[in-house]
Amino acid sequence: MQTIDGVFRDVLDNGDIRLDEGTTAAEVAEWDSLTHIQLVVAVERTFGIRFASKEIRSWANVGEMVDAVAAKLSGR
Repeated sequence: MQTIDGVFRDVLDNGDIRLDEGTTAAEVAEWDSLTHIQLVVAVERTFGIRFASKEIRSWANVGEMVDAVAAKLSGR
């Protein structure tokens, strides 16, 4: 989660942002649809993984993004 926090801070240009697994885009002022794409690309680059559009659309919160990253990294 710490690395994800760093990605969010960099992309959103907000060093004070605090995320938890339940955090949604609606709760973060800087997180709009364009920023969402930038976040996904940054996460993919950071972890060396790729997501399908269907996977990305299924995420309801940060926790689901973290779970998807963990699943990709574990090879599931």
